[in-house]
Amino acid sequence: FYQAAFTSLGRPDSRAFYDRKRAEGKRHHQAVIALARRRVNVLWAILHKRQPFRENFKMAA
Repeated sequence: FYQAAFTSLGRPDSRAFYDRKRAEGKRHHQAVIALARRRVNVLWAILHKRQPFRENFKMAA
């Protein structure tokens, strides 16, 4: 999951999440691990709800 998160840094949404974590004072590895955890949460939600992944899905604020 770490490698997948690291690779996903080229995507704008992943980069924005990573940059937010860095701005919070997290080190590089901590920010990538946080991104990996976020990816795991998304994967769990997809499997749990049995819905396909929607890339442009926006959560309510």
